[in-house]
Amino acid sequence: MTVETPQHRLSRAKEASRATARLTSDEKAKALEAIAHALEAKAADIIEANTRDVERGRADGIGESLIDRLRLDERRVAALASSVREVAALADPVGQVLGGHRMPNGVALEQVRVPFGVVGAIYEARPNVTVDIAALALRSGNASVLRGGSAARESNTVLVQVMRDALTNAGITAEAIQTVDDFGRDGAKALMQGRGFVDVLIPRGSARLIETVVTESTVPVIETGAGNVHIVLDESAPDEWARDIVVNAKVQRPSVCNAVETVLVLRAAAPRLIPLIGAALKSEGVAIHGDDVVAGLVTEVIPATEEDWATEYLGLEIAIKVVDTLDEALAHIREYSTGHTESIVTTDSRSAERFLAEVDSAVVMVNASTRFTDGAEFGFGAEVGISTQKLHARGPMGLSELTSTKWLARGSGQTRG
Repeated sequence: MTVETPQHRLSRAKEASRATARLTSDEKAKALEAIAHALEAKAADIIEANTRDVERGRADGIGESLIDRLRLDERRVAALASSVREVAALADPVGQVLGGHRMPNGVALEQVRVPFGVVGAIYEARPNVTVDIAALALRSGNASVLRGGSAARESNTVLVQVMRDALTNAGITAEAIQTVDDFGRDGAKALMQGRGFVDVLIPRGSARLIETVVTESTVPVIETGAGNVHIVLDESAPDEWARDIVVNAKVQRPSVCNAVETVLVLRAAAPRLIPLIGAALKSEGVAIHGDDVVAGLVTEVIPATEEDWATEYLGLEIAIKVVDTLDEALAHIREYSTGHTESIVTTDSRSAERFLAEVDSAVVMVNASTRFTDGAEFGFGAEVGISTQKLHARGPMGLSELTSTKWLARGSGQTRG
């Protein structure tokens, strides 16, 4: 009897990718509807498995920020099904013509979008990613191989089985959605070294996980970076905008990568804005790490260290620093940002346009919460991740980021002299 290995599953995913690439847009949409319906029908089983993961996570002391990412309840399962339907309703990128021309010899050229083939993903404690990536991969004509980590192993086992069963019921090979979770680290290693089987690999999780995948992979990697996110408040920032944007960006869901971690306040605005945002943050239970100026304007401030400016807290903590000028704020962002998202609150159009032009992050905002950096919020239905690199994909990644291109040439007997 042949012993199952991760490579067997990668091989089956590669074979399945040839079938998914041939599916029509309607066939893919119907398959996704089947997945959404199955998630709703099996919600109780999914939540039961997830409860076991959460209980084990608490016993292992993984921290409340990871517990929040890990948890699935009725509302979140319903949201997963809804996001799958939103993906199904999106325009199919496969076959989209990006450009073309006729060569002088009469050969007609077209550049079109095509699926990558097999999309691999390595992530931690995020069972929603299991569904999001599988759905986006299928809609864009790809197969997927998932490694969701030990923290969510029971949730992911059920989710993958629910989706595979739904594909079978829709007349599509279940091998288009694979997991290597049961192989542990060997599964992750197989994904990272699956050259010839895995066409692109996407890590989502801690900075340590992402660094490991980037450095150890022999397959192409789209890097999704950590989120050391900044908001700048200048002297023209309206009180309500400054307070509401900072509090929303920190508190609405502090455990995610688009939550703000550092607020930079121009000195001229500090006496007015720091007590205001400080009181609002403290009322929400946020611990404030601040410099000497901040400590003089807000009570119970934790003295900020150099480490604080580089920290992604992923919880109810925030760093606040007073800077003299916008130049200094921009320099701070250049030094400490992970290139994810930055925002400025200002009514000065010159400052706003300068910020948009000079900040080199995947998403740069004016007068808006950084929590909007999200595939669903951007209208992508869901997201594979938020890319902080500059090649191929940057920012929230949706369907088109899971495609490559190829050139189609149609001739009539031409040869090259």
